[in-house]
Amino acid sequence: MRKDLRPWWLKKLYLRFRYWYAEYFLRPECESLGPYHTIMKPWYVKISGNNIRIGRSFTAIGEPMHRVELGVWGREEGQGRLEIGDCVLMSPGSRISASDEITIGDGTMFANGAYVTDSDWHQIYDRTERDPRPTPVHIGKNVWLGDHATVLKGVTIGENSVVAARAVVARDVPANVVVAGNPAKVVKELDPEREFTTRMDYFANPAELERFFDAINAEVLEGNSFWRWLWSVVYPGSKLKR
Repeated sequence: MRKDLRPWWLKKLYLRFRYWYAEYFLRPECESLGPYHTIMKPWYVKISGNNIRIGRSFTAIGEPMHRVELGVWGREEGQGRLEIGDCVLMSPGSRISASDEITIGDGTMFANGAYVTDSDWHQIYDRTERDPRPTPVHIGKNVWLGDHATVLKGVTIGENSVVAARAVVARDVPANVVVAGNPAKVVKELDPEREFTTRMDYFANPAELERFFDAINAEVLEGNSFWRWLWSVVYPGSKLKR
């Protein structure tokens, strides 16, 4: 990773702009958005639809070719619900598409490209209509969805479980297991008596965590010159020179 050449005041200005952007453009798309969110490149995060509730310390990482997308497309106006708990992480390219109801437990992590949906969106023999039966998805606390894992309609995943990369989950997953494959099957059982360290622990005191990172940034970026940073933007090759 290249050294950050920005002076601290410039990075702080960028972070404030990023926070303002999320508050101005994304908060109005939510029924509620909890405090202490960290939405990186929020201009690459799309939120649309009704009844979207997001808890505190939400982290989303948008990228130009890998947007984070949260959407509710209810059967009728005002219908459908998406509820995301506290301290949830959504990595680049991760998506949630709700027709009727999706709930995501506290501390759940979405790896790159993970996808959750509660509907097929079209019936097999009538491609113009959805199945009339709701098939909600419920994901428990501290679940980890691996790279490009897919969770399909009607699934419940128990707390602490892990869905391996590229797995396709079409049936319920119990708590404290690892599932893999297509269709996903249990390949390992976790010890429920062993203590888990979770994102809820990491964000137990979000205000103190913010102050900690402010102090670290101030120390690491101390002495950086605005003009040196500007030159690196104009002439990127200068980063290779010591």
